[in-house]
Amino acid sequence: MSDNQQSLTRIGVFYDGNYFLHVSNYYAYHHERRSRLSISGLHEFVRHRIAEEEKKDFHLCQIVDAHYFRGRLSAQEASAEGNRLFYDRLFDDILMMEGVTTHYLPVRTVQGYRQERGIDVWMALEAFELTLHKKFDVVILIASDSDFVPLVRKLHTLGVRVMLLAWDYEYYDEEGRRRSTVTSQYLWEEVTYPLAMQNVIDDDNDEFFPMNRLFVERKKTPPADEIPVEIEEGEVMTSTIYSLKDGYGFISFPQTNNLFFHYSFLIDTDFNDLREGDSVEFTLSKNERGEPIARNVKLVR
Repeated sequence: MSDNQQSLTRIGVFYDGNYFLHVSNYYAYHHERRSRLSISGLHEFVRHRIAEEEKKDFHLCQIVDAHYFRGRLSAQEASAEGNRLFYDRLFDDILMMEGVTTHYLPVRTVQGYRQERGIDVWMALEAFELTLHKKFDVVILIASDSDFVPLVRKLHTLGVRVMLLAWDYEYYDEEGRRRSTVTSQYLWEEVTYPLAMQNVIDDDNDEFFPMNRLFVERKKTPPADEIPVEIEEGEVMTSTIYSLKDGYGFISFPQTNNLFFHYSFLIDTDFNDLREGDSVEFTLSKNERGEPIARNVKLVR
């Protein structure tokens, strides 16, 4: 065995946090797996893939550093959005337990729209600086933007390989519009090891790493008395689930030919626990086009 095959491969992992959250939501609410991505499972998968690509023993491929970058609401804004503060803290605990260092910048509101500013630049600068200091052999990017192309090129000048974990998928947003997420072709072409993860997961043909290990086991929603509930202004009503789709559904409401709701509008309820005909409580609201929708949807147990 050569010295290179016996040496340790040092891996650094860098998450575009907002992108990762959207991907995880897609698998939890739109994909047939109905489960979120697991941080620990993802790290184990990365080590297996690097060992395969570099023809190394799995135990010689180690993640020595991992970082998560995302824009973040203030505590006051998050607490005004029902369970948002609780779930943000819960995910922080998961990242902490997996040894992932978090980096947050405040989300700015510009003309009524929330925007992340400077996250991609900060992530690229940190990834390059940490690679210089910690001598990563391989950098893992969990991202999709062409903004990271200059970073990949700079890492290549250092002799560092780059593996890209990215997903292309379609979903429905909270207003019922069909959206798609597409990875930059420029980024695909620049990296050393490009992985189209939606295909890797759906094919599930890795004999050494079954794809179910990439997902967390679903748990029951915490009891209602353990999570603060914030009810928006509007008339609170009760009806039944008319139909359910991938991440959204409709509530029986003859006055408006049924009400649209999105999984992000649920309170103390997991979308995957809902069934057609279930009784739900909700608050009448309107979307940006002035059409009636249901918010604060809660399963009546």
